[in-house]
Amino acid sequence: MFKNVIVRVPSKSVVEGISSADLGKPDYNLALKQHELYVSALTKTGVDVTVLEPNDEFPDSCFVEDVALCTKRCVIITRPGAETRRNESALQDLQTALNKFYEHIEYIKEPGTIEAGDIMMVNDHFYIGESARTNREGAEQMIAILEKYGLTGSIVPLKEVLHLKTGLAYLENNNLLVAGEFLTSPEFEKFNKIIVSVEEAYGANCIWVNDYVLVPEGYPTVQKAIEDLGYKVLVVDTSEFRKIDGGLSCLSLRF
Repeated sequence: MFKNVIVRVPSKSVVEGISSADLGKPDYNLALKQHELYVSALTKTGVDVTVLEPNDEFPDSCFVEDVALCTKRCVIITRPGAETRRNESALQDLQTALNKFYEHIEYIKEPGTIEAGDIMMVNDHFYIGESARTNREGAEQMIAILEKYGLTGSIVPLKEVLHLKTGLAYLENNNLLVAGEFLTSPEFEKFNKIIVSVEEAYGANCIWVNDYVLVPEGYPTVQKAIEDLGYKVLVVDTSEFRKIDGGLSCLSLRF
């Protein structure tokens, strides 16, 4: 169960966020409204939400998930692979918020790079995507830190997607949303796989929070499959964040 969530309000510079989506620039005011509704959905799950102020210096800083991995025993500050995001993890308000909740804080060091969008937690094990943003050194450092706290990790090489959780979402109870290149990955054979079609691939990025599942708006087949499993579904529009390669999981730290 999750008790706490940290989010950061999008800044006006969000319109300059990193993008490979070719969907145009986000509308700032609409992004703000969507973020407010995202926070509202999270509060319905019973968590306490810490809201950080927008930071114009970092256009992508609303995607707080990438800069820290929150586990039940420690928090690990990452070193993002995107150069423009490299210093986000050092922002004082984020550090202050994490210090409030964690006694043990660890850091990924150069030359390692890793973004927590590449990390999927399944109980005490962490699957780590080796991607354009997360290198082997960063993944190995992460695993070494996890093992220090009695946790485990394994590396999953990526071929197509930006982040591991672009195409995977663990919904607890052994249920796993799976899209694209992960459909045949041997690492995920043991799970009850809910297959996401190419047409609804963006919908694979859902988040489980205390028996609720937040699902992006506009992906009815994904929504129905999750509802059929008995989960309570909260639908959230993240269309403006999709324009800058973001999804539901990217917008919060949940622990």
